[in-house]
Amino acid sequence: MKILYLCHRFPFPPKRGGKIRPFNMIRHFSRRHEVTVASLVRSQEEATEGQGIAPYCARFEMAEVSKPLQMARMVARLPTVEASSLGYFYSADLARRVRNLLRTTRFDLIFVHCSSVAQYVADVRGIPKILDFGDMDSQKWLEYARYKPFPLSFGYWLEGSKMLREEKRLAGVFDLCTATTRAEWETLKGYGVDVPSDWFPNGVDAEFFAPDGGAYDPDTISFVGRMDYYPNQECMADFCANTLPLLRTRRPEVKLVIVGADPSPAMCRLGQLPGVTVTGSVPDVRPFVRNSAVMVAPLNIARGTQNKILEAMAMGVPVVTSSIAAGGVDAHPGEHFLASDTYIGYANAILRILDDKAERNRLASAGRARMISNHAWPKSMERLDDIVERCLAGSGKRASA
Repeated sequence: MKILYLCHRFPFPPKRGGKIRPFNMIRHFSRRHEVTVASLVRSQEEATEGQGIAPYCARFEMAEVSKPLQMARMVARLPTVEASSLGYFYSADLARRVRNLLRTTRFDLIFVHCSSVAQYVADVRGIPKILDFGDMDSQKWLEYARYKPFPLSFGYWLEGSKMLREEKRLAGVFDLCTATTRAEWETLKGYGVDVPSDWFPNGVDAEFFAPDGGAYDPDTISFVGRMDYYPNQECMADFCANTLPLLRTRRPEVKLVIVGADPSPAMCRLGQLPGVTVTGSVPDVRPFVRNSAVMVAPLNIARGTQNKILEAMAMGVPVVTSSIAAGGVDAHPGEHFLASDTYIGYANAILRILDDKAERNRLASAGRARMISNHAWPKSMERLDDIVERCLAGSGKRASA
């Protein structure tokens, strides 16, 4: 089978959330099918790194875009009924490349990851199409509106409302739609669009993200995530202002290591607080997580699956997280990780792990076992195969009718 796969970020190397899920799908599909990948790159460096995808697909197309131009396209749509997000991910070059691929190759399936690039094939007919929303972006923008001051709050509300309308429209022009978690799937079903839908989870490479048997610092806690991403910035500012002081009052030696690329000036200033280190970009996050007694993910804004949680649990590092962030993980609070939604609750959960080595060992073992059993990529890809078969069968029935 020949598959055209479109995604909003070029899926190699798979070092961040927006690239990990599509890369694993492409790698899986390519074992039995001929896959052509089409996506955007934002720099020559990304394009050079992206060449590494060659062993995992039959062909790939890159369209390079510049941030100033994409921002201008986004701003130009502000006074219109179109979602600005679509402008940010639009490229005339990529549109031309996709049209040329469709003209010269007879594809058996079009698979799109992320609604922002569904625009390139929304009008294509006669080929079965699957749209993997991953997360429902509209809900993220609407959530941002609750945390931003006016007039930014209005801007995010407006974009969320536009994107919600666009998600409903796009769902209606694909043969089947998917999401990352059951909760996101329920949101999708709530749109009332009469299109088959399902979900399949993100996985984790439990061999790459594995315990190394080394020692850890019993007073160190870690956080991992891109620090130019607002939900990560918001939660770390909140944590440092409200939870960390509670921890250091009861255990003065506690240290927090914030690991992630491109920290904003405000995030860098957190490094001036007692016990706080902001690393910026690092070649490998694993040593920082393994060296910590616990990894925290106290996110107030979270959609879908937080890969940082899966990876820490796979490395045998206990996790303390918020209920909303835990919603994308197929595991149980109290049994595989600890969860809270209050400052004192976070502090108590973290100290429970720091103060009790046996409890840390219990959560470390249970968390890794759960990742191996319930968040393995092969099992997730089995679900994906079933979804594709259903899409093709349904498309065939509609064509016959």
